Amino acid sequence: MDFLATITGATGSFLLTIISFLVVLTVVVFVHEFGHFWVGRRCGVGVTAFSVGFGREIFGWTDRHGTRWKISAIPLGGYVKFVGDLNAASVPNRDQLGHMSAAERAVSFPHQNVLKRAAIVAAGPIANFLLAIAIFAAFNYVGGRQVLEPRIEAVQPGSAAEKAGFQPKDLILSIDGRQIETFADMQLLVSSSAGEALTFAVDRGGQTVTLTATPNFVERSTPFGKQRIGLLGVEASRDPAAIKRISYTPLGALKAGAVETWNLVERTLNFMRRLVLGWESTDQLSGPIGIARASGTAFDVGGVASLISLIGFMSVSIGLINLFPIPLLDGGHLLFYAIEAVRGRPLSEKAQEIGFRIGFAIVAMLMLFATWNDIVHLGTSFLARGT
Repeated sequence: MDFLATITGATGSFLLTIISFLVVLTVVVFVHEFGHFWVGRRCGVGVTAFSVGFGREIFGWTDRHGTRWKISAIPLGGYVKFVGDLNAASVPNRDQLGHMSAAERAVSFPHQNVLKRAAIVAAGPIANFLLAIAIFAAFNYVGGRQVLEPRIEAVQPGSAAEKAGFQPKDLILSIDGRQIETFADMQLLVSSSAGEALTFAVDRGGQTVTLTATPNFVERSTPFGKQRIGLLGVEASRDPAAIKRISYTPLGALKAGAVETWNLVERTLNFMRRLVLGWESTDQLSGPIGIARASGTAFDVGGVASLISLIGFMSVSIGLINLFPIPLLDGGHLLFYAIEAVRGRPLSEKAQEIGFRIGFAIVAMLMLFATWNDIVHLGTSFLARGT
């Protein structure tokens, strides 16, 4: 029972954690695959299967167009299988393609022109980004935002901020040329820039002062586990006048949702850059167990609203990861189509087969590595509970 409690994190309920995880992953996967499906149908391509999950079918039904809609046993993804596909990864069925009638070729995915194929593949990640924008926009429109201006109340002794020369009452205007409107904006940039020199434009008594600070690298415990972040060492203003509430029109909320989605994309790409450069630890990568714990904790901490917010975050992550140029992922297919568009003909079957095998190996290794991280984190948490 203690081990189950470790898996559930803050929820204390194994069942609640599993349900929250399934809700988050099912929504994100369904929207992603529906993007492929919707654009595919609009392009006149036949769809043989739409699956949420992999493996054996648990239940499903066939619609009037001949598409088999199903829920499968392994809830770690999903797929849309078009006419002419060999498998869930949209690898062309070469044996079948050579024996198709003219009518079958007309609705076969591999027989579509490269522009249509690229549009169908890109539609999945785009659908994920649109879902995130819609979720963040809805939160902004319904509840507005309460923000704190980026004014400093105090500077912590010995901190990166003190070394850089920050002073109480300083108002941060920009970081590396990027405008800062709220204290949260500043925190987001600083937290993802540990060990990197940042240039701050600061309003000090009506004059603009330029300061350079390098955020310290610290590890903090959160309801979602340990996180490594950059820390500047300043406290936000406690002046009630520094608190502002922003209300949005529908269009304004949509714009703010798009900005929030783009900020998540930027933070993720920045993390990947730092990971490649060795400035971030690979133990921050999480797999299915980590996502399950985060889902359960999100529901426990903030209820349905927090879970919906996590869906928006996960939707951005899934959309972006799928655009990486790795064969087997959407980005890998788009890379092949870009090469085909430039060459005027597709890569050879052999080259594509090798590419898909390499892509499968990369994806499998990443999944195994992330899952191993989850197991290590669980073991650490379990041992901590026993001490």
